[in-house]
Amino acid sequence: MRIIPAIDILEGKCVRLSKGDYNTKKIYNENPVEVAKQFEDSGIEYLHVVDLDGAKSKHIVNYNVLENIRKSTSLKIDFGGGLKSDKDLKIAFECGANQVTGGSIAVNNSELFTSWIQKYGPDKIILGADCKDRKIATNGWMEKSTLDVVEFINNYESKGIQYVVCTDIEKDGMLLGTSNELYKEILVKTKVRLIASGGVSSLNDLEILKAIGCEGAIVGKAIYEGRITLKELEQLC
Repeated sequence: MRIIPAIDILEGKCVRLSKGDYNTKKIYNENPVEVAKQFEDSGIEYLHVVDLDGAKSKHIVNYNVLENIRKSTSLKIDFGGGLKSDKDLKIAFECGANQVTGGSIAVNNSELFTSWIQKYGPDKIILGADCKDRKIATNGWMEKSTLDVVEFINNYESKGIQYVVCTDIEKDGMLLGTSNELYKEILVKTKVRLIASGGVSSLNDLEILKAIGCEGAIVGKAIYEGRITLKELEQLC
């Protein structure tokens, strides 16, 4: 299972939120590039970058941070947040993203998102299936749709999606464990490469996700709060 640390960017800084609430932001480092370098020095190969300003603004904002991380490291980056147009996608790839994650766009403009899968291929486009009470949330998690998360994933699997990042918003940033039953259901009812996100609090959580069959696991606050050390992640990698 791939271990994928997360860097969430707000106003150019590395922050974490609780349950996606912008009012709960906690700044961990003024320089996200410095954090990315620390991850790489610990043997990490992958990085999940979220443009929180972009998610709220509905267009890519922190592309310069993405570009600086790309220039300063050899990490394989998946980038999401605010990707709402062909122009946004082009900027993300030109600034160094290896993959991009689309969530709100997959809900609000299915035709455009499907065209991205067809144009760039399923290795480049990740479906963001972020949910609250099983319902897909959009626009920086500030809005909730009526779409069931498993049905949502099934629909895009039929359109060629292979990679899915699924976050249970109620778990995100809470350090209370992951949504294992939901992930089990997704893996039973689909054949996607599932990347779990939200709630990782310990190495045990990662072992459980691996046993369930997740292809990857995103780790954020557990690293920043010292629940999981980079040394421990280095041993897993």
